Amino acid sequence: MENYSIIIFILAIVIGLSAFADTIKLPQPILLVMVGIAIGFIPTMNEIEINPEIIFLLFLPPLLYDASFNISPKDFKTNLNTIGTLAISLVFLTALGIAVLAHFIIPGMTWPLAFVLGAILSATDAVAAISITKGLKIAHKTITILEGESLINDASALVAYRFAVAAVMGSAFVIWKATLEFLLLLGGGFLVGFVMAKILSFILTRVHKNVNVTISFMLLMPFVTYLIAEHLHVSGVIAVVILGLAIARFSKKIFPESLKNQSRSFWDIIIFLLNGLIFILIGLNFRYILKDIDNSMILPYIGYAAIITIAALLIRMVRIFLQKINLQKAFQNTKRKRKVSEHALLDFNNSVILSWSGMRGIVSLAIAIGIPKELEDGTPFPERTVIIFISVAVVLLTLIGQGLTLPLIVKKFSTKENNDPKE
Repeated sequence: MENYSIIIFILAIVIGLSAFADTIKLPQPILLVMVGIAIGFIPTMNEIEINPEIIFLLFLPPLLYDASFNISPKDFKTNLNTIGTLAISLVFLTALGIAVLAHFIIPGMTWPLAFVLGAILSATDAVAAISITKGLKIAHKTITILEGESLINDASALVAYRFAVAAVMGSAFVIWKATLEFLLLLGGGFLVGFVMAKILSFILTRVHKNVNVTISFMLLMPFVTYLIAEHLHVSGVIAVVILGLAIARFSKKIFPESLKNQSRSFWDIIIFLLNGLIFILIGLNFRYILKDIDNSMILPYIGYAAIITIAALLIRMVRIFLQKINLQKAFQNTKRKRKVSEHALLDFNNSVILSWSGMRGIVSLAIAIGIPKELEDGTPFPERTVIIFISVAVVLLTLIGQGLTLPLIVKKFSTKENNDPKE
């Protein structure tokens, strides 16, 4: 009952603060995180233990489904090259870059442990970026790329994390095995999502005249799809994404406008509450992670987190501008048939906005807290609290630092994007 009361209390705070954030023109995620930190330091506030599996099951399916359901399949396909680059190659590149940096600057950070930290912080959280930029004049293409990236990059990060933890446990890393498992995870997730979409389409065809039943099935299916995929040891993330994309196309053909509006209103409320809970929980847990760190090491670890945050931002910026150059070269290549659409090209403005939108969020936090407490021989997992603390510090630094400045970046660099006739 006590935890139940705390959750109700947090939801009430989320609703109240969201209205207050609109009044003071402060992005909701930033305000929620800061208030979450403040609430966490109230002496009488009990610790809310986050179960990573519950976070993945409770938050990921509806957020992924909602994003994939609302993204335009045509726009997604047009920008697939950039989305794939950010969601797959950039994730592994970021994990490598952070690992190398962490190994050399953080005492006691062996190569396997450094790669665990790199994998945790490799994927960005577009939920934060979209929440912060909501209402700003940001180009549709940029939103599509950010949402598309978030639909896939969690799967890449989880694969990298799994192999990094296995290395700490003593398993040898074999590149071809890692590549094969990654492809199997993606392929299996795609297959599960496709099959579940067919099943849901079959059901909705027969019940779509009953609004309550239709919306209930659409609410339930992302969770069912995620659980089935994870049970089969394939990517639940990809399965839910494919489900959302497929049902979005199906709904345009069969759903009446009244059903679409009711469904949209219902999902808007669900996503609003989940987003609010995410950012409050990130702030709330800072105090309890802080208590396990030696006081003399708090500032050095925050310093390491700041260095890692800057490095991750630079890696993202370099990779995005390289992608911009590569797309331009492919588009201008007259010796072969053009495979790059003019609408897929990146300009300087949206490249800057995409670069600055690389914030970390709830997935990084859940992965970090999910680090095993013990190795297979029963000994404690080395530097576990240090890795968790630095991960949470990076999440907070990106959310607050980049989050507060992102609206300014969007305002400065979005004019050309939105006036571009090609868009």
